[in-house]
Amino acid sequence: MSTNEQADVVVVGLGPGGEYVAGTLAEAGLDVVGVEAELVGGECPYWGCVPSKMMIRAGNLLAEGRRIPALAGEAVVTPDWSRVAGRIRDEATDDWNDQVAADRLTAKGGRLVRGRGHLAGPRRVTVGDRTFEARRGVVLATGTRPRIPPVPGLEGTPYWTNRDAMAAKELPASMVVLGGGAIGVELAQVFARFKCAVTVIEGQDRLLSQEEPEAGELAAEALRADGVTVLTGARARQVGHDGAGFTVWLEGEGEPLRAERLLVATGRYADLAALGLDTVGLDPTGAAVPTDGQLRAGEGLWAVGDITGRGAFTHVSMYQAEIAVRDILGQPGPDADYRALPRVTFTDPEIGSVGLTERQAREQGRWVRTSVVSIASSTRGWIHGPGGEGFIKLVEDADRGVLIGATSAGPAGGEVLYGLNVAVHAEVPVDRLQHMIYTYPTFHRTIEAALGALR
Repeated sequence: MSTNEQADVVVVGLGPGGEYVAGTLAEAGLDVVGVEAELVGGECPYWGCVPSKMMIRAGNLLAEGRRIPALAGEAVVTPDWSRVAGRIRDEATDDWNDQVAADRLTAKGGRLVRGRGHLAGPRRVTVGDRTFEARRGVVLATGTRPRIPPVPGLEGTPYWTNRDAMAAKELPASMVVLGGGAIGVELAQVFARFKCAVTVIEGQDRLLSQEEPEAGELAAEALRADGVTVLTGARARQVGHDGAGFTVWLEGEGEPLRAERLLVATGRYADLAALGLDTVGLDPTGAAVPTDGQLRAGEGLWAVGDITGRGAFTHVSMYQAEIAVRDILGQPGPDADYRALPRVTFTDPEIGSVGLTERQAREQGRWVRTSVVSIASSTRGWIHGPGGEGFIKLVEDADRGVLIGATSAGPAGGEVLYGLNVAVHAEVPVDRLQHMIYTYPTFHRTIEAALGALR
């Protein structure tokens, strides 16, 4: 028999954004119930951002070690996957971290309920046989899951998603990666640097198709330098698995690809059908939960993170969480502003982007000026030497004289992006940026040259 329980706020999903909402509201004195079916903290700390960057760090160290002969004439670098795997994924550590996060919510005054939450009407959430009635409202923060393409033969095979790649205790001898987006190219490079034979299959005509063309070209060059076979404009038409490995047939190609492992990295989606959105008048078949500037999805309903369709990034989830918390507490604050949304693909070189690409700006009918300047042309790029590939690309709204987009690619591309992020967000006039003092010798100084090259 179901029982109805009262709370001020019910948060469904305790990834980074949901955990922040639940903890902050509990600290503010509200009676909060946090609902989570898996590990508290979500995808990012256990299977996404954190472990992948640990893998990338290890791969980058190997690459730097291999570059030493070009500088010093001697180096012996022996990759050891077991050392990396033992540090990245450990179930006992995950359980401990999960319990710490759960205890942290409890210490703040919140309640943790294990299970999957579903809307059962306005301000109502069911978890198993329990029903929670929220006096102030419900916050949805259930994230996304890997999108598996309907390739014949794929279903039922032991393909990997990013979670399986993070948990791998042994390095496969070979791997095919379906998808050339951020997850696909990051993991392809890492595994290749540990001497796994990797092939990336991307259906678009370039890698990182949502970014600038120059970014996709740079990523492809970097992967090929690490021994990765990059196939763009290619699609899998059939997959087979014989117990020992995978066979992948491509459209228009006769000879199939064979590999020990198959990693599917073809995007992510929000499983809205499982949330009961129809009980509050929302479309459960949509791609995202629509929200207003205060992250309201309806009366007494908020949504934050991946399910809002504003990008599957932890920093977006945390940004939105701050806004939702203020709104729930009745505190004034600005609406969400996504004009300067930053993102980084953590390949080597890193590829950081903010705002609009040149193509997006032109499709909006804007008159733009652009520039592309190589990092290698800067003094710091020359000093850096091997591994110093990269560029700065700027997109200016020429009518207003402000940057509306930028890409920073290079050894510290994600870090150099910060200044460009500020410029786009604050709409700093380009003529003011051109008269700043840029520290010498830094990668950041390349921005000055890119500003001077705007055409």
